[in-house]
Amino acid sequence: MAIVQIFIYLQLLDVLTTLVGFKLGVAEASPFVQMLMRTGPVAGVVASKVLALSIGGICIYTKKHHLIRWITYWYGGLVVWNLMVLLAAPAYFVP
Repeated sequence: MAIVQIFIYLQLLDVLTTLVGFKLGVAEASPFVQMLMRTGPVAGVVASKVLALSIGGICIYTKKHHLIRWITYWYGGLVVWNLMVLLAAPAYFVP
């Protein structure tokens, strides 16, 4: 069940990198998450993670572990993408 732990860890990393991106002025690229963010940026991102974890839980319950593996690859790539966007974002340093 290490893949489940990695899946959960990547969800946390996605939340953190997304919120840091918001602080740097980066916009959310996902139209679905943008729709959820109408209640607020943090609430929208957290709602998307609750949904992702719920779908992951359904996959585990129905013994579709191969889907969790593929989703984990996807989120691994997404976290790498978020990090690249953060590195490319203009730095705002407060003296």
